[in-house]
Amino acid sequence: MSHFHCRLIFALALASMPFLSGCEHPSTSVAADKPVPVPFDPVPQSRNPNDVGRFIAGMPGTEGSPFAKLEATDAWKQHRNSLDAAWHKAESPLMSGLTEFQKAELNDESLRNAPVFYPFGGPDALTVTLCFPHSPTYVMVALEPPGTLPTLAQFERKDAPKYLAEIRETVASELGKSFFVTREMDKQFRGQVTDGLLLPILHLLVRTNNTILGMRYVRLDDEGQVVDRTADYQSPNRNGNKGFELQFRSNSDQSVHQLYYFSVNLADDRLKDNKPFLSYVAGLKGSTTMLKATSYMTHQKEFSLIREQVLSTSSALLQDDSGIPYKYFEPDVWKVQLYGDYIRPYGSFRWLEQPDLRKAYAAGAKPLSLHLGYGYLRITSNLLLARRMSPAPALAKR
Repeated sequence: MSHFHCRLIFALALASMPFLSGCEHPSTSVAADKPVPVPFDPVPQSRNPNDVGRFIAGMPGTEGSPFAKLEATDAWKQHRNSLDAAWHKAESPLMSGLTEFQKAELNDESLRNAPVFYPFGGPDALTVTLCFPHSPTYVMVALEPPGTLPTLAQFERKDAPKYLAEIRETVASELGKSFFVTREMDKQFRGQVTDGLLLPILHLLVRTNNTILGMRYVRLDDEGQVVDRTADYQSPNRNGNKGFELQFRSNSDQSVHQLYYFSVNLADDRLKDNKPFLSYVAGLKGSTTMLKATSYMTHQKEFSLIREQVLSTSSALLQDDSGIPYKYFEPDVWKVQLYGDYIRPYGSFRWLEQPDLRKAYAAGAKPLSLHLGYGYLRITSNLLLARRMSPAPALAKR
């Protein structure tokens, strides 16, 4: 059994235990089958990813950091000052809004203990960990390569002012708009600035008060199990399912979490042949799925398979209107709570408006002071929280 599935079974077992105390929002979701708890199995411990993360995030290294000399340079000091200002600006309304929403609406035991699945999210570790700060495991999936951890020598060979300015740009849209822009990622994370999403994810984690405890490069084997790989592993087929696993500790409450990232093409024409990943996703049953700023992928027939998988495996979904269309949340299966306001999608996606969702909003929704997703700070944002009330029908075998 893979390391991930051991931890997943353990997490789901915790989720199925009776509540130890009362909660503000009782869960209406269906409990998953009760698995046998499995001992926690951490990844190999190393300070290297934390040192790298703090350096690129403009945070002074901890005692013994190999980056102390580089931190004394004018280029890094400017880098730190610029990022301090950008993160301070993002604190309100973005980060404080996410934190307040989590405490008010996402704080019951079923959501606190459930693993979180975040497809189409790019390197957005910021939103998923602020919305679900207590979740034991996060599984992020996007098209971009996973990337590798640079060495001190590699940093020393770079043109520091130019490189650090480019690093700042890799998170600028996330901090300024609440999401990563696809065309910018295409120009930044395929070898141009970094060779993948590892560095921006490290950046976001350490800047949100976490310590990286260790990491390993992983992939999915033919059975959909998470296994080790070398950093330069080359897949023999087009569905490599390559990724990495991070273990990190929250500095606020000392809780330890796992984060997985996998590079996977989620379009039907690729996913239908990717049996390992489909098997892996099927093992996420009972998880919470998050969908935000997805370019409305699951509205398209070309992404029907990942939509069906999410609806089959999730006990809850949190999404904006770019997630799964409202018509798929059958009232006898899902209890839906709407937040904010919805008229139609913003900008170039306006043609994908959902009249049934607009009608549902007209019938009533909770207010949402949080701004998130497309049209950030230009229009009122919307969120949908769906909780499963009855089991979904099994997926047809393909």
